[in-house]
Amino acid sequence: MSPILGIWASSRAAAAGDYESIATVSVGSGGAANVEFTSIGTDWTHLQVRAIVRTNYTGANSDGLKINFNGDTANNYAWHQVGGNGATAFAQAGSTTGTIYAAYIASNSTGSNTFGATIIDVLDYRNTNKYKTLRNLTGIDNNGNGLLMLGSGLWQNTNAITSIKFTQWDGTSFNQHSHFALYGCKSA
Repeated sequence: MSPILGIWASSRAAAAGDYESIATVSVGSGGAANVEFTSIGTDWTHLQVRAIVRTNYTGANSDGLKINFNGDTANNYAWHQVGGNGATAFAQAGSTTGTIYAAYIASNSTGSNTFGATIIDVLDYRNTNKYKTLRNLTGIDNNGNGLLMLGSGLWQNTNAITSIKFTQWDGTSFNQHSHFALYGCKSA
């Protein structure tokens, strides 16, 4: 196999049957300041988070989803995003930050009962020989006035990831019915 094909094959997206449910969190009445998956085992090669999210922020039609690994809030993160809303495209980035700005999510200014959806892949989360990376796809539909975003993130640490914490960029809590599901993916 050529080196390029070998790289592609080892980083391919897994088939639907390759995912194993690890844990889920559904936010209850009163909301939640954060959502955290802890004591993540080492049984998988990659992790995936699937979430539908809405926050209590009222300043705009969207809020941001922040991610921290293993309780690290030091400036060990970087992130990149590209996206658009059908009329305007954007690109933004952050480096040496205290979190990964991973996704746009719905806020209380978004249409009633509207949630943002995101899929986040955390690659090689247990490999202690390299920094950790993630990629994500997120979107919000607000009665035809939504947005779509692709992003990536970097945690400049070689420790295996044992916990993932989610917080809001502008809001103070996730609304009731926000849902986070963590999956493990084994390599072929």
